[in-house]
Amino acid sequence: MQLIARRCFVRGRVQGVFYRASARERALELGCAGHARNLDDGRVEVLAIGSPHAVHELVEWLWQGPPTAQVEAVSIEELSLEALTALPETFTTA
Repeated sequence: MQLIARRCFVRGRVQGVFYRASARERALELGCAGHARNLDDGRVEVLAIGSPHAVHELVEWLWQGPPTAQVEAVSIEELSLEALTALPETFTTA
């Protein structure tokens, strides 16, 4: 199976509104590995690794988030799998 990786930075009201937990739930439903973590500047970083379809679906979901979130922007970086030191086996939050 072909895998792709994307690092996304989500800006808006995304901390303290269950954004990371909801992203993890959605990622696991889609079969994506990676992580969601809060950044000191108020954004959430999401690393998504999976099939092109699954990663695309997760990235689309990031624009919505859980009902209490207010997403203002999502920036997306394409990553090569070789650039990652290790491939995560599941999706975690930090």
